Amino acid sequence: MNPIKRTQFSDGKPRPYSATAAVNDIIFVCGQVPTRADGTTPADIASQVDQAFDNLEKALLAADSDLSSLLKLTVFLADLDEFESYNAAYLKRLSGHPLPPRTTVQVARFRGEKRIEIDAVAAATA
Repeated sequence: MNPIKRTQFSDGKPRPYSATAAVNDIIFVCGQVPTRADGTTPADIASQVDQAFDNLEKALLAADSDLSSLLKLTVFLADLDEFESYNAAYLKRLSGHPLPPRTTVQVARFRGEKRIEIDAVAAATA
């Protein structure tokens, strides 16, 4: 059996979960929310999509992967009425990358001003 490789968050803050876990070159990424390094959250959904992808990309790079290696995304939205704006920002951010299979669902609520969370599975590139 191959060992499981886990990465922790680069900010050093303790959390009750890992940033990523990888086995057999498959990486499972902790759900990524649109929180900036300073703890703030962008106001509009397009900016939140972009920030969540910034955070996802950072987690993937730390786990020897990147956005081109995404295998599956599950996206949680606070309001499906924002789907068109979210989808436009999503497509812009993934422009030039293969589009992974995706599931998008509405959830009851998030903490604070967050309106999106992205859950990802990717292949290792290293």
